[in-house]
Amino acid sequence: MTSINACKVINLPKISERKGAITPIYAGEHVPFEIQRVYYLYDVPGGESRGGHAHKELQQLIVSVMGAFDVILDDGTERRRVHLDRAYYGLYIPQMIWRELENFSSGGICLVLASAPYDEHDYIRDYLEFVQMIKCTRV
Repeated sequence: MTSINACKVINLPKISERKGAITPIYAGEHVPFEIQRVYYLYDVPGGESRGGHAHKELQQLIVSVMGAFDVILDDGTERRRVHLDRAYYGLYIPQMIWRELENFSSGGICLVLASAPYDEHDYIRDYLEFVQMIKCTRV
């Protein structure tokens, strides 16, 4: 069973210069998995949310590269809200954690680094099914 305590904010490197800043991210050094897919969410209308699912195997690192948003984490027992608003913080989410993204600021961009290519069979999109699966693993 995965607990939300396994989710953690990772301080990513920030290299600042007079001309701006850069944050390099390396798998195995900053991310505890091999990066197999990268995608980003943007133009999320006010009041809308994203996510609303868990993954059986997939791990992710979520970064707010512009603006801000909240990530609600749920392990079937406990819920936690994490506010992301810096491009040099990443939220690590292991498998079997329900996640919802909400409260996107205007112009907010969410970058996601994933441990595997897209696989619809890895998704759990029904919260009650997720809770039932968690209960089965605790027995």
